[in-house]
Amino acid sequence: MTATATPAVKATTATAVARRPRTQLWPALGMIAPAALGFLVFYLYPTLRGAYLSLTEYNVLGSPVFVGLRNYVDMAQDEVFWNAIRVTLLYVVLNIGFQTVLAVGLAVLMHRLTKSVLIRGSLLLPYLIANVVVALLWYWMLDYNIGIVNAVIDAVGLPKVAFFGDEAWTVATIAGVNTWRHLGYTALLVFAGLQMIPASIYEAAAVDGAGEWRTFWRITLPLLRPVLVLVLVITVTGAFQVFDTVAVTTAGGPGNASRVLQLYIYEQAFARGHFGYASAMSVVLFLILAGAAFAQMRLLRAGESDLS
Repeated sequence: MTATATPAVKATTATAVARRPRTQLWPALGMIAPAALGFLVFYLYPTLRGAYLSLTEYNVLGSPVFVGLRNYVDMAQDEVFWNAIRVTLLYVVLNIGFQTVLAVGLAVLMHRLTKSVLIRGSLLLPYLIANVVVALLWYWMLDYNIGIVNAVIDAVGLPKVAFFGDEAWTVATIAGVNTWRHLGYTALLVFAGLQMIPASIYEAAAVDGAGEWRTFWRITLPLLRPVLVLVLVITVTGAFQVFDTVAVTTAGGPGNASRVLQLYIYEQAFARGHFGYASAMSVVLFLILAGAAFAQMRLLRAGESDLS
């Protein structure tokens, strides 16, 4: 009986499955249509338009004039552009180094020492403040003459520091300011990853006599790898696009010491009207970000989890 009924049941099920996509196709398309339209209008079209403008000479007042690869040749000979690349890379290294190490340490402390939602939530407060406000706040606090930080340094007998006026300090100071704003958000991402590690693994490690330091290096850090990849991709992509903090505090100075690539692109486009050249630099920045994200995900094996 079972052998004769099974093909009929299978045929009925297959027919139902085959019909289901047709009946749900239009509602599904309707649900994704707003997001797809937003992607086409706000992401895909500007990207393709920018790639086209990078091959033209364009100043908004006239029509784009096709010049081929001339903007890219000019870029290769532009010393300010290469300086902007070097400054941006230095900022990314400092920012990611500070932010990732401090966020992991803070997340581990939260995971081990407190269950207070108030303390965990308070870490997000700096992230809720606008970047411009954060930049102004720290600009005043670190001012050489009237800043409270230099007042404390002077009070203990040390020489004052021109945090935003000394070439040796400028990029590190901007990296520190942005680390302060984003640290809580990054720590909470890592903390969410810690919550996914089963407590039984830590209990087994404790039974085996593993100490805190060995448990962190042999268990916590390897099992956090997928979350750390996500954190690195987000923070590296964001760090390459730093703009407002630099524009508010130093405007690229002193000299070109803090002129990051985003600021140089803005100056070329909106201060000098070189939209074609600015588009070419934007295309290069896009390729750098895509390459960095791809390399991070491949090298750190983002799609694999040590928990499986």
